[in-house]
Amino acid sequence: MPGFSTIAPWLNKTGYYGPVTSTLDWCEANYQFSPYIAEMANSLSNLYTIVVSVIGYLSVVKQGLPKRYILGYLGIGLVGIGSFLFHATLLYEAQLADELPMIYVGSMSVFITFDDEPGFGIKSLRTKLLLGFLLLFDAFFTWSYYLYRNPIYHQVVFAIFILITAGRITYILKWSEAGERIPTDIKHTIGKFFGTGALLFAFGFLIWNLDNIFCDFLITQKLSLGWPSAFLLEGHSWWHILTGLGTYYMFVGIQCDTLCVKDDYSNYTIGWDLGLPYIERVYLKRKN
Repeated sequence: MPGFSTIAPWLNKTGYYGPVTSTLDWCEANYQFSPYIAEMANSLSNLYTIVVSVIGYLSVVKQGLPKRYILGYLGIGLVGIGSFLFHATLLYEAQLADELPMIYVGSMSVFITFDDEPGFGIKSLRTKLLLGFLLLFDAFFTWSYYLYRNPIYHQVVFAIFILITAGRITYILKWSEAGERIPTDIKHTIGKFFGTGALLFAFGFLIWNLDNIFCDFLITQKLSLGWPSAFLLEGHSWWHILTGLGTYYMFVGIQCDTLCVKDDYSNYTIGWDLGLPYIERVYLKRKN
């Protein structure tokens, strides 16, 4: 279990929630600053994910986009809340509140990208079977992960969902009949948004692993630098920020892709707010 090094064990404390019961601990001292927050930086960095999910949610509501996109942003926000609880308590129950929503959001992305029939209702047998299968999988994973407490199992399943979604978008843009109807510049925009998100995700994953591998070295640097400057060396916190932004960009790409497939692409354009892209209805833009 990755965790705080033996270099400075006196920084690790037992807080309000008792001993660590999660299957993962990170390279940040436990309960260093508060008896109520086990990992301060790793907890507070999740606020960024929550904020961008709220921004995405408000944009979808304002533009009157399909409810599935609302659920997507709510799912992203739920991951941020669960991760905050996980790092604040280091309890296994809170770890589940972080990791299970990641799987649910991943399966939702698969549903959104594979549901390529016109319209956004759940009417056809194919759509119902797809939704039913993914819901059953989510239930099975929840049950199996509670019994088989191996974080690698979770990470592999989540990665598979990401790869399936990326593969599906690539197929639609390059080889599907629906993709042939999408103009080249719009395909480029979809690929840019999803690709940017994927790169941010991969970079965050790299930093996460470097944080684990070089934990001892990083601890000595933190002690030398002192706090609050040492918070900048909390690699897992950067994972939260990079994946929060990466997930936002990937989901905007998913929205672009599926709106082009299920509706007329000319009804939508890209807007920007607070430095973040969002899907904008053309008639609302003209109205404003």
